[in-house]
Amino acid sequence: MPNIKIDALPYRPCVGIMLVNKQNKVFVAKRKDNKDSKWRDTWQMPQGGIDEGEEPVNAAFRELEEETSVTRDKAILIAQSKTEHFYDLPEELVGRLWKGKWRGQRQYWFLMRLLGDDNDINIETEIPEFSEWKWSDIKVLADQIVPFKRDIYTALSKEFSLIL
Repeated sequence: MPNIKIDALPYRPCVGIMLVNKQNKVFVAKRKDNKDSKWRDTWQMPQGGIDEGEEPVNAAFRELEEETSVTRDKAILIAQSKTEHFYDLPEELVGRLWKGKWRGQRQYWFLMRLLGDDNDINIETEIPEFSEWKWSDIKVLADQIVPFKRDIYTALSKEFSLIL
C-alpha cells in the first residue's frame, strides 16, 4: 500500500459469534469471496462490524441473522469472551478490504447456542457472504481458519470449551 503506514491504521470494531448446536458442534462457513484465493478451503465463524452507537451484543445478534438467518429468538447468549481479540490483515489485503481504512479487526466474541435446528440456518441471505456451511468440532476449529486468525480461534476454543 503506497504512502500508507499500515501500523498507523486503526482496528475495525467488530463482533464474532461462536454458534453451537445441541451437540456442542460449532457453525463454520466458507466465504464466497475466497473462491479464487489461496484461502478458498478455509472456514470461519460469523463476524462483522459494529455500527456506530451499537452495543456489541446487539451487533452480534444482528450479524448472526444477517449471515445465517438465525433470528434472536432462535439463539441464546451463553457467554462473552473475557478479552477483546485483535488481528492484523496480511499486507496484501489491507488495501483491498474496507477501502484501506483498517489494519485488521478488534473483536468482541460471543458464545451462543442455537435453540432451533439446522432448518433455522439459511446462508442464502439478502447479501450472502457464505457459499457453504457445516458443523465442526471445537477441537479442530483453529485448523480450518485462515492463518492470520488462527491465534484467536485457538484462544476462543480453549475459553469457550470450558463453558460448554
